[in-house]
Amino acid sequence: MADKTRIICRRCLLEETGEAELLHSLEELKEALPAEEKANETEYSARLKKCRACGSLENGTCRKCGCYVEFRALKKRQHCPAAEPEW
Repeated sequence: MADKTRIICRRCLLEETGEAELLHSLEELKEALPAEEKANETEYSARLKKCRACGSLENGTCRKCGCYVEFRALKKRQHCPAAEPEW
């Protein structure tokens, strides 16, 4: 029988974890967000880069607030929940 132990992927985004169903749901949410509420692609990429380097990222989730960083970073008016925000 194969070992089904779940490995926690620190500093990974959902797209990198293999959680296909969850990633698909997140992609649907991202597509449904109105364009005027989305950060531009450059800002979005910069935010995700900072999230990848953060010790609070675990398996696509921010341990400070519980959000999926790939969705939070997409929202123009959102910010990093760290004590001293990264973005």
